[in-house]
Amino acid sequence: MLESVALAEVTRGPFVESRHFGHAVITRADGEIVEAWGDPSKVVLPRSSAKMLQALPLLESGAGAHLDTRQLALACASHSGEQRHVDLVNAWLADLGLDEHALCCGPQPSQDEALFEAMIREGVAPTRVHNNCSGKHAGFLTLTRHLNASPDYVDPEHPVQRAVRTAMEEVCDEQSAGFGIDGCSAPNFAVSLAGMARGMAAFAVAGQASGARDRAMSALRDAMMAHPELVSGKGRACAAMMQAARGGAAVKTGAEGFYIAILPGLKLGVALKIEDGATRGAEAAMAAILVRLGVADASDPLLAPYLAGPIENRNRQVVGELRPAPGLVERA
Repeated sequence: MLESVALAEVTRGPFVESRHFGHAVITRADGEIVEAWGDPSKVVLPRSSAKMLQALPLLESGAGAHLDTRQLALACASHSGEQRHVDLVNAWLADLGLDEHALCCGPQPSQDEALFEAMIREGVAPTRVHNNCSGKHAGFLTLTRHLNASPDYVDPEHPVQRAVRTAMEEVCDEQSAGFGIDGCSAPNFAVSLAGMARGMAAFAVAGQASGARDRAMSALRDAMMAHPELVSGKGRACAAMMQAARGGAAVKTGAEGFYIAILPGLKLGVALKIEDGATRGAEAAMAAILVRLGVADASDPLLAPYLAGPIENRNRQVVGELRPAPGLVERA
């Protein structure tokens, strides 16, 4: 088993104060590893980075044939609970004849500052629709309705989750070692880092073959790139990186320092995991890899907070920076 390597660091003055160690891998759809840092065979929980895999059965089954690109983006989203996210999910549930109580994810305060404060002033409690995973769960409910299955769709043995596991194992080309329960109560199936990257490369090359799965992967990938702020939110890292890539990447975060990228132009997939779970380290490393591969430009102001993010003290003085580990941006 290979050791983790430094992927990001934090400076203070002339000193490197902290380092975020982890693993990252870039692969082709056939599983060939193009580049790797740390241990590509490390078994991981991809958390919300797996949402496009979790949405595959929704489209493969035909259950989501009527959904528009905004709904497909939300099915892959860890959204901020902005009003536009809430409105779209509520409309989706209404189309199913359901409301937020049908969602199995718990309530979560909106991550949109203005809406969060307005709800406090008005005494309005957060709902399950504000949960960052509510779009994914609306997709699960749509598939549940199509299968005429029971409403407990987050049960690992439920037909929806069995379909998710099968799709994930087939696309990543490996058997899952098991699962953990995610923050939204759905099972999150384990996979190797290289397997996850291979799965993302499969999404990257989708659209060149026939069949329901190829069409589903292409549709989900394209919806993510078409609606980056529905996949995350205004000012969020996933949206910024996709916008900086100018249609060249679908990028998705996952909890505990996980990140993926789907790169259609290069026909590559990327997966990375920061060992200490720090999102800031994962964001810096992913931004660096996008620049390294020529998918985004280091001079793009959208990437600046992740390639040289200022560290400020209480007086708003810049005293250091968060940056990728040396050498990660540039190829040797």
